[in-house]
Amino acid sequence: MNKHNELQLYLASGSPRRHELLAQLGYRFEVLRLDVPERREEGEKAQDYVCRLARDKAMAGVAAAPTMLPVLGADTIVVLGDRVLEKPSDLLDAKDMLEALSGKVHQVMTAVALATPDRCDVRLVTTNVAFRKLDEAEIEAYWRTGEPCDKAGAYAIQGIAGKFVSRIEGSYSAVVGLPLLETDLLIKHHLEQIR
Repeated sequence: MNKHNELQLYLASGSPRRHELLAQLGYRFEVLRLDVPERREEGEKAQDYVCRLARDKAMAGVAAAPTMLPVLGADTIVVLGDRVLEKPSDLLDAKDMLEALSGKVHQVMTAVALATPDRCDVRLVTTNVAFRKLDEAEIEAYWRTGEPCDKAGAYAIQGIAGKFVSRIEGSYSAVVGLPLLETDLLIKHHLEQIR
């Protein structure tokens, strides 16, 4: 394998969006599909929770990876006040989330972690997203598209739900699932240290 084809890292995520975003950065990577429990501990702050999940995914990847290359893990949550909105379990759950987000500003927190057997670095990116007012009919129609089923907060900004967003302050790519700037800096820093 020549230098330009050598694998540089693993991505501990089955998310096609994270795969696409990491590919945009030009790194050579392989995907590790892992089953990491995602349960918030009692009293755990939203930012601590999302950082822990990213770290847990990266460290699970380190344990499963066939080589000693670094593993990138990430997680995204939607936060409205004290409420953490993860993936909806059904239509009623999605409706509840989207009705809560309707006409309000919420935060999307994405944590990215890069781990090796002896260290794990985590970065957290918080983006403010404002939704216009949504009515019940459009929420139900949106659910029927299937798009909100596996998305934090029951929406995908890069998809149909982009029309619900009236304003965004921060990283668009972080809302999609992987903050490009912070991820690139994290990987570059690691690769420079091992040279």
